[in-house]
Amino acid sequence: MSHQVIEVHHLSKRYRIGAREKGNKSFREAIVESLGTPLRNLAKLRRLTTFRDGDEEDTIWALKDVSFQVEEGEVLGIIGKNGSGKSTLLKILSRITEPTSGSADIHGRVSSLLEVGTGFHPELTGRENIFLNGAVLGMRKQEIERKFDEIVAFSEVEKFIDTPVKRYSSGMYVRLAFAVAAHLEPEILLVDEVLAVGDIAFQKKCLGKMEDVAKGGRTIVFISHNMGAIRSLCGSVIWLDDGQIVKGGSTDKIVREYEEQQLRVFDESASIVERNTDDASGKSFYISRAEMLNEKGERSNVFRYDEKMVLLIDFAGEPAGGHFSPEFRIHNELDQLIATGASGPFHGKYFDKKVNRIKIEISPLILTSGKYRISLSVMTGLSATTSSGRADTWGNAIGFTIVKCQPFLMAYEMPTHIEGACVLQHSFCESE
Repeated sequence: MSHQVIEVHHLSKRYRIGAREKGNKSFREAIVESLGTPLRNLAKLRRLTTFRDGDEEDTIWALKDVSFQVEEGEVLGIIGKNGSGKSTLLKILSRITEPTSGSADIHGRVSSLLEVGTGFHPELTGRENIFLNGAVLGMRKQEIERKFDEIVAFSEVEKFIDTPVKRYSSGMYVRLAFAVAAHLEPEILLVDEVLAVGDIAFQKKCLGKMEDVAKGGRTIVFISHNMGAIRSLCGSVIWLDDGQIVKGGSTDKIVREYEEQQLRVFDESASIVERNTDDASGKSFYISRAEMLNEKGERSNVFRYDEKMVLLIDFAGEPAGGHFSPEFRIHNELDQLIATGASGPFHGKYFDKKVNRIKIEISPLILTSGKYRISLSVMTGLSATTSSGRADTWGNAIGFTIVKCQPFLMAYEMPTHIEGACVLQHSFCESE
């Protein structure tokens, strides 16, 4: 019979703007504080009885009156926009920070992966950090040695295992951190969006490992903006917004309502961006404006998986040589190049200097749920037979969000890959 391993009751966390969290304690301070556990429990009770709703002007509430329970063996997803309180909640569950009021009781050995750098000592090697993390989890040396080779193999950092982790790249760091967190047999695994640091193959590997952990009867709390991963892994979901629980329940139901809400609520002004003229100063030909439309011709910066995006680009000035070729690049939230397209190289299409607006249709948008940015550039002094030069680049020109992604289902053949990015089906044409 299952029982509750995480119990959160009326949890609230208030931050004072401009104030710092208390730093890490010395070993001596930690021992002395442990002797005062009864007093801390009394202080917690006092917080519960003296908590007031009134917000001070110099404070913000990251969490407010959050309550839920997680049963043993459950895989719980936590979703919500940036700043909704998801990471703060996991930090409280991990005992990294304390709540302002309320309680969060954990019954079992916890391993957490919240952000790159959490839990590792930068001066120690990867090998030493594996043993340090195992010791913190209460494991004996023999237990850690038994898992050591499996951890290193999974992390794919064998060559650097005896190198101080401060010299690791962010990708190497998170590979090893996840391998340690998942393999040292925690009873409860807490994972934040940090998995997105890895490449696609490693993300799939991590999701597979979490599925194995869940099948072993252990509990997982998983934060992600990737609704495909949430649907694939989680049996239930909590939706947070502005530090409060909007809804909780079955994954399909809550994720569907969350995505519908994203489609309904968007800033229309974000679908039109006028270029700052200072950014294009000194350029004789440049991109001056970008606008996004959905397949219905409506302004939008939120699109469903598989939908069509129409991107309108305006130009100012006169291109050298009388012709030009626009290009676009799509990056994810970690600034990784996801997709690219160009009218000249891909389509052999070059536009005359009289054209001042180009329409780009990108369809289907076979991208996973998440936030993306589009960078634009234009090549001039060219035609189908002449050399080219880059006249202008507008980095992070405009952004959009993908929702309602079909998890791990490819309805189309995999697109052609070029330099790590895929070429989504797209077209360029003159627009009025």
